[in-house]
Amino acid sequence: MKTGQIQGTNENGLPTIEDIFKARDLLNKAVRKTPLQRSETFSKLTGTNIFLKLESLQRTGSFKVRGAFVKLEMLSNEERKYGVIAASAGNHAQGVAYAALKKDISCTIVMPKNASPAKVAATKSYGAKVILRGLDYDESWLAAQEIAKDEDRTIIHAFDDSQIISGQGTIGLELLEDLHEIDQVYLPVGGGGLAAGVAIAIKTKNPNVKIIGIESKAFPAMKESLAKGSLQNVKAGYTIADGISVKSPGRLTYEIASKYLDDLRLVDDSSILETMFLLMERAKLVVEPAGAASLAHLISNGHPDKNKKVIALLSGGNVDMYLLGQVVAKGLMHMGRMLKILIHLPDRPGALKTIVDSIAELSVNIVEVQHDRLSPNISAGTAGVYLSLEMENANHAGRLIEFLEAKGVEFRIVT
Repeated sequence: MKTGQIQGTNENGLPTIEDIFKARDLLNKAVRKTPLQRSETFSKLTGTNIFLKLESLQRTGSFKVRGAFVKLEMLSNEERKYGVIAASAGNHAQGVAYAALKKDISCTIVMPKNASPAKVAATKSYGAKVILRGLDYDESWLAAQEIAKDEDRTIIHAFDDSQIISGQGTIGLELLEDLHEIDQVYLPVGGGGLAAGVAIAIKTKNPNVKIIGIESKAFPAMKESLAKGSLQNVKAGYTIADGISVKSPGRLTYEIASKYLDDLRLVDDSSILETMFLLMERAKLVVEPAGAASLAHLISNGHPDKNKKVIALLSGGNVDMYLLGQVVAKGLMHMGRMLKILIHLPDRPGALKTIVDSIAELSVNIVEVQHDRLSPNISAGTAGVYLSLEMENANHAGRLIEFLEAKGVEFRIVT
């Protein structure tokens, strides 16, 4: 088993700004320089000047490919001969597989048995051998270490590696090139590789820029580690933001974060879900839950200074299609634009048409109709009708409810 040689770092093994410049040279034309766009919509919603860094449009759909390319480029000939291995349930898997394909290096990825079939298929499409082992990332990581030892493969860690961090730090250089006088950068934090690299790049060039990390409330590993002054393991919670669901940060990333991060804040799933919906509807961007975390915090909390230039880093765009469908439905409900009601009606011809015609007069769109005559709570001679309704906003929904009550319609709100 090999872990690769750390080169060009300082005496503590931490990457430097020089390493990040070297990484940028190695990545020349291998990855995209992703856009940085000011958003009028999200500037109004947050109360400040919001710029979106669109790593969701990166090759393989995530920033992870940057670090993977740099790491694989710096392998020795012997390490290339034996190949590489990584453990991941998503973006790191695809980044390593893609980089290995482009460099003609044998690649094995260990993924949990319950990994998304779509993510497994995407990883295989880049030529990697995928082994399903374990029920979560930690078990897959242990399996990857065993295989690496047996096959003498080099392990490509997802975040706690100097060269990986240097690759992610190239994003910081792009931000400095594309926006002058940056005030703050908000970015997601899981293991901390992205935050560490971007922080080194930006703070070394301009220490006045504030770097603010955003973690899931379910996995506040870096926040607790920094608060207690040592690496901490948090209990496994649940979050839709699986890209930042990490129980403990890395040694290198913790050291860098303790030196460079100005603050670490938390965000919940409901805020992330609403932000994903808004990104799709307003910005026409598909962003994964972890990728939307930084903007979600800004939207849910607002910003006290309208004159600041604030960057929200959207780190990835790989979303499971089933989850995406839920995001749309729940987003509409959360914003009061989708309502599901159960109406009790006499089971006779024309009863439903009368209600439907009345609802249509209020310009409410009926999305779905379901009849229920057999449930125990439905009296004989009556029918329960579930109506899924689409409206302009919460005020529109309120007018509908007042209308039904005035008409004496027996109903209850389901969602």
